[in-house]
Amino acid sequence: MRWRVLIFVVFLISAESSAQYGFVLGDNQKKVDIPFEIHSNLVVVPLILNNRLPLKFILDTGVRNAILTEKSYADILDVSYNRKYTIRGAGGEKLVDAYVTNSVTLALPGVDGKGHAMLVLDNDFIELRNFLGTEVHGMLGYELFSRFIVKINYQRRVLTLIEPQYFKPNRTYQEFDLSIEDTKPYITVPIKQKNGKTLHAKLMFDSGASHGLMLDTESGDSVYVPKKTLDANIGRGLGGKIEGRIGRAESMQFGKYELKDPLVTYPYPGSYTDSTTFRNGTLGGEIISRFTVIYDYVRGKLYLKKNGSFKRKFFFNMSGITIKAVGARLNQFEIDEVRKTSNAYKAGLRSGDRLLTINGIETKSLNLKMINGSFNTKPGRRVKLEVIRKGRKMQYSFRLASPI
Repeated sequence: MRWRVLIFVVFLISAESSAQYGFVLGDNQKKVDIPFEIHSNLVVVPLILNNRLPLKFILDTGVRNAILTEKSYADILDVSYNRKYTIRGAGGEKLVDAYVTNSVTLALPGVDGKGHAMLVLDNDFIELRNFLGTEVHGMLGYELFSRFIVKINYQRRVLTLIEPQYFKPNRTYQEFDLSIEDTKPYITVPIKQKNGKTLHAKLMFDSGASHGLMLDTESGDSVYVPKKTLDANIGRGLGGKIEGRIGRAESMQFGKYELKDPLVTYPYPGSYTDSTTFRNGTLGGEIISRFTVIYDYVRGKLYLKKNGSFKRKFFFNMSGITIKAVGARLNQFEIDEVRKTSNAYKAGLRSGDRLLTINGIETKSLNLKMINGSFNTKPGRRVKLEVIRKGRKMQYSFRLASPI
């Protein structure tokens, strides 16, 4: 969700670039397997920029051209720029400067890519690395998905790129029609809402969003917001935090696969606009990661097979705490936000508190993924924290609880 305002700028890059570009598998291979990392339901792959600089990029079906989140990395390579943009927020305020560079080389393990256009942000003002807790430098999208059959095995953490002429779908997968519009993939799935009515929702299949299901109330009267909802910060965008409500649907159906009681985010009207294509919402990593996914942009098909996490229950931030990693090595952890209705807030925890221990374990031996995991195990679990606030050590205890 956090990157969509950039899309309109990236369209300009594609239109203005005359460079020939493309990805090619090395050594005339038919397919290649690439190990990846998962952070907040996002697929992070290794990439080498201009044959010299090793980086990590999010695999994001929501972007056309590659995006580098911090200009300092490109400056190391003495990259030249063709144009400068100023990206502004909804109120006209300057958010960040961005630069266009053409003919860069993007190489993945076993894959060469030459002549690509790339958008370069002046700085990572969204703090992507801090909220993922790892070094992440950009996004890679349509250029890869349109060139290969892309298989993502979330359980094994392996990305497989296949030459389209050698791909044959396996009958164990559910097949869906995939519509590619403005370089982004869309599917239509039935969602049974809390009012008992079924919404046949057109959804962007968004691997670059960490949430599960988002429905836009401005897409039509058929989108029903349940009576039981929770006001919350539901994401981060170029304009800052995206506010909305969290609720649940009865179920959603993917062929023979049924997901029960999924969480649904409903952005407040006007708070989140990211597409010129009509749609009811987006599907993100919290749901997508419950499948092994095969994208076939060439034939307009999507293939899904449930994995071991398919039946995992949907919970929304049971601690009420949002943590970010800080410091040069991202090995210190600070509370960015505490939901005021949460047990953590009632216990006394506040934004800015620096975590020292969690249930007696020093946080310097943990990473952000481990910390977030300990905050979202199961309702009723007690969490004991030692924090430092304005130089003073303090201890707090609270129980995890599902707020919705």
